[in-house]
Order: sequence, then structure tokens, then C-alpha cells
Amino acid sequence: MNRPLVGTLATAVLGAAALVGTVGTAHAAPIGAQHLKHHKTKAVDFAGTVALSNCSGSVVRMPTSQPNDPALVMSNGHCLESGMPGAGEVIVDQPSSRSFTLLDKSAGRAGTIKATKIAYATMTDTDVSLYETSSTYAQIEQKYGIKPLELATDHPVKGGAISVVSGYWKKIYSCNIDGFVPTLKEGDWTWKDSVRYTPQCQTIGGTSGSPVVDTATGKVAAINNTGNEDGEKCTVNNPCEVDENGNVTVHKGTNYAEETYGIPKCFGVGNKLDLSAAGCALPKPAATRR
Repeated sequence: MNRPLVGTLATAVLGAAALVGTVGTAHAAPIGAQHLKHHKTKAVDFAGTVALSNCSGSVVRMPTSQPNDPALVMSNGHCLESGMPGAGEVIVDQPSSRSFTLLDKSAGRAGTIKATKIAYATMTDTDVSLYETSSTYAQIEQKYGIKPLELATDHPVKGGAISVVSGYWKKIYSCNIDGFVPTLKEGDWTWKDSVRYTPQCQTIGGTSGSPVVDTATGKVAAINNTGNEDGEKCTVNNPCEVDENGNVTVHKGTNYAEETYGIPKCFGVGNKLDLSAAGCALPKPAATRR
């Protein structure tokens, strides 16, 4: 995985990054799918992204979120301050006092926001953590002039232009969605319907948890989480792809993200997690699985 820089697997930073966007800039991705119609892209910057102690993340809102709802911060499950969840483990409603450095559009430090709890986290089927903070969206906008990023509710599209925005490194990687992986396996963990990047997005350690922004809509389509470093097969930091027929392939140097379009179905009024809501497919804690 795009390893956290402080934590269980923090032994080294991944190889040098091939950067398309850097601090204060956001370039349109190269044309990777000539069959797609050209769409006017939205400028992608750092506003609303955050830097964690070991990873990247973003302040996110659901389409139904209201200004006075407690703001949510999204990162990877493997970036949790308590360490990586085990395979099959789901964490909900756990106290947290984690701090996040909020960035402005040019990657400058806008301020600090603080978590009150981990609303949801897992590394099963996906790789996500969602923190509830002590600030509302309205308070963050009033105090810092920063609006949240909105989670898309549509499945991302092959060939779509994306930007991976790392608050930790203050760098933007721009590329396209190369395709989708039915099953991505890494060590003990298995992720479903993962996003594969085209080669331009050479994400590195510390980019874990970065929002993957669809440049056509400006909405978050996925969350950056891993890449195959050494060409090994299904080992930690070397995920392998498994197709519908069970065939396993390895793509050294290829990087991946986990889709987020299903997450809004799992949050109700007041940004409260509701894993029993209609259409919510996030894994449930063992005690509540049906």
C-alpha cells in the first residue's frame, strides 16, 4: 500500500514520484482515452485537503450533508493512529482526538481541525477511515474560507481524467482511470472493484488517503491507497489483481485507489453513520453482520 510514513510498515518511502501537478498547480490529465469526448475540466487545487501525521486526507461532505453537520475527514483505513485493521475488522464509533492540518487552495496551512471520533474504518472490501470532527462545515468555511470536497454518487468511468491530491506531500498527480480490478489482494487484505491508474500517477508513501478527484465534476471518485512496488505477487506493498475467473496478474509500478461512490448511502441525517440504510454496502462489524 502507499505506506503511511509513521506506523507499522514505515520502513521507507516509495520510489521517486513522477509529478504532473505540484504545489499551487493542477494540470489536466494527459489524454489516455481518445474515444472519450473532451470535457471541460474543473481546476483541481488543495482546498479542503488535509495532512495527517502519516498520510493524506480530505474534508468531505455527502450530497445530503448540511452546513451545521459535523465535518467528516476521509483517509485510508491503514492510516489509523491505532494501526491497520485486520482482515475482516470493522471499526465504528471509536473516540479519537486526532488533528488534521487543513490546507488552502495553494497548499498553505489554513488551520487545524480535530477529530472527536472514528465514525467508520476498515480495510475489508475497501480501505477507508472516516473521522467525525468537532467543527461543522459552516464553522470551517467561516473561520478558514474552506469548503469540503463532495463525494460523487456515480461509479467512476474508465478513461476518466483524475487528480490525486496529496495533502501530506502538497503535490497533485494527474492521470486517467486505466480500468477496474474485480479483486485486489495485498497481504491479508482484499479489496473489491478497485481503480487502476494509468502510469502517470506514480504515488508514493504519504499519499495514502488522498482524494481522487474526477476533473470533469470536481467531485471525489475514489481514495488513493496502494501500488505494486517490487513486482512481488499479493504481498504487502505488492498488490496483485484477480479477475472474474480467478486469474492473478502482477503489474509492477502500477498504483490503485478504492471507489467511494457507495459511501454516501451509508450516512444519514446529521452525517450519522447508518450501516443498515438501504443500499449501504460497507462491511459491518462482526457483531452486527447479517
